[in-house]
Amino acid sequence: MSSTPLAVRPALLLGLPNRITLVRTLIAMTVATFAFRTGDLTWLVLGYFSYWFGDSLDGWVARKRNEESLSGAVFDIVCDRACSFLLAAAFMATYPATIGPLAIYLAQFGVLDTMLTFSFLLWPWMLSPNYFYKVDRPIYLWNWSKPAKALNTGAVVISLVVAGHTGAQWLPYAVAIAALAVKVVSSYRLVMILSGRWLAAPGQPR
Repeated sequence: MSSTPLAVRPALLLGLPNRITLVRTLIAMTVATFAFRTGDLTWLVLGYFSYWFGDSLDGWVARKRNEESLSGAVFDIVCDRACSFLLAAAFMATYPATIGPLAIYLAQFGVLDTMLTFSFLLWPWMLSPNYFYKVDRPIYLWNWSKPAKALNTGAVVISLVVAGHTGAQWLPYAVAIAALAVKVVSSYRLVMILSGRWLAAPGQPR
């Protein structure tokens, strides 16, 4: 048996989960580029679908094949940001009215959420944020439980579509600000735990 830890085993760098991550990122960013150039809503929809579906698929495959790895988690996190930023740019170029809510979303997702997500690296035994409930269940539930993940990546985009059809322009702002508030509270809780001022509350994912 190899003495190299599973998290950094070189073979996993080219394993199926990472290959899926690479392919889904290339597809999503290519489609986003077409959306950016054409201003066609169809390309935007296809871009977000390929991003969301691929992001779910690579993690599912990694868990099923017992090929989760530290490198895979970091690669996935970076690719998520690349896809989100280019798709959001295409959205803003096509529909300028979305610039405000998406700017708030990108600030929280690109800065606060990124720092929160990478915080799992502070615990060497943890392969990804999916296991953060072992450190603190509230932060996990707010950020990396299945409902939280779905809301974090999709709520603002869906609210923008709803606002476009109903005229409720306040809705995406409310959703984006609510997501920002969750990240601020989560970040504050994490800092308090790391500083020893608050006790962490580990538990089960459900």
